[in-house]
Amino acid sequence: MASKIFTPTNQIRLTNIATVRLKKGGKRFEIACYRNKVVSWRNKEEKDIDEVLQTHTVFSNVSKGQAAKKEDLMSAFNTEDQTKICLEILEKGELQVSDKERTQHLETTFKEIASIVSGKCINPETKRPYTISIIEQAMKDIHYSINPNRNAKQQALEVIRQLKQSNNIPIQQAQMRVQLTIPAKDAKKFKEKMNKLSSAPHIDNEEFLGASMQLTCAIDPGVFRELDDLISSETRGQGQLELISLMDVAEGDETFNELHDEKTDE
Repeated sequence: MASKIFTPTNQIRLTNIATVRLKKGGKRFEIACYRNKVVSWRNKEEKDIDEVLQTHTVFSNVSKGQAAKKEDLMSAFNTEDQTKICLEILEKGELQVSDKERTQHLETTFKEIASIVSGKCINPETKRPYTISIIEQAMKDIHYSINPNRNAKQQALEVIRQLKQSNNIPIQQAQMRVQLTIPAKDAKKFKEKMNKLSSAPHIDNEEFLGASMQLTCAIDPGVFRELDDLISSETRGQGQLELISLMDVAEGDETFNELHDEKTDE
């Protein structure tokens, strides 16, 4: 008679996984996630938990397929609700990756950050963008440390801030050019408040057109939302903010369309 192969009932086999581990109450608990989804969840880019978790099961050891004991879950988390526990582990646990994966991810993120900074910034002296290789070297010079739990766009803003403080290279975010149309009767008060914004717009041109005043300004991308809110509140919805161009650089350079995203990301 052929012998039967015994497989423990608490073993679950999974492949192509990313493991998140949390130690609590003297026990180790793990969850099995899809690769590249953990960071997206923590950055609030991914909102569907089923896109993150391979299974709503809490393990004591994912690689061996050993599910955690119910009494251990109750002792550590005061609940047996596996999904609720998975969410806590996802939030507080440590993502387990191999040294090779970690190195590859850091290198990829480093290059992505440099690419974003290169696109968003210019040399204020020449009004031209920096090449990606120059930004990469500048990041190395300031010893910028990649945070694997933050996305590249968030870290690019931090790199820009650090580069400005370091004075290693002259750098500033490329400006947006906008046109504002406001009722002439509100013009004086509006301009006074506009000049008090976190980064005051530079007025290139202003003229009266009948009962309205039209301003053409260069602004930092991060002030777009403030300016939009200001014109809405001060003109009681009668004013208008129009984007003319996304990048104020030396003539002949390419524009960087992602600056348009900045107004909603910052």
